[in-house]
Amino acid sequence: MRRVLIMSAPASASVTGKAGIDLDVGWKLHPQVALRPEPFGALLYHFGTRKLSFLKNRTIVAVVESLPSHADARSALRAQGIGDDTAAQYARALGTLAESHMIVPA
Repeated sequence: MRRVLIMSAPASASVTGKAGIDLDVGWKLHPQVALRPEPFGALLYHFGTRKLSFLKNRTIVAVVESLPSHADARSALRAQGIGDDTAAQYARALGTLAESHMIVPA
């Protein structure tokens, strides 16, 4: 199964089915996940589940790469210039990654 994460919807758009993650918790890539940068964003491959995810936004790639160096996801978002007004759409994207075990609590 592969998943495509596209972050082009405005913050006011509703996205159903994804509640997001707790931004006040630290997150990191699962130890069995490899992130490969691509011109469009990045590929994430989980060697344990054999799932493939596409990150089609360079900002979310930067957030995911910086998660281990921040105490919580909110700090990682702020470090990329993402304020609380637009954090919800990124929380939903991170929630999708958490549901597929691409990222795990630190």
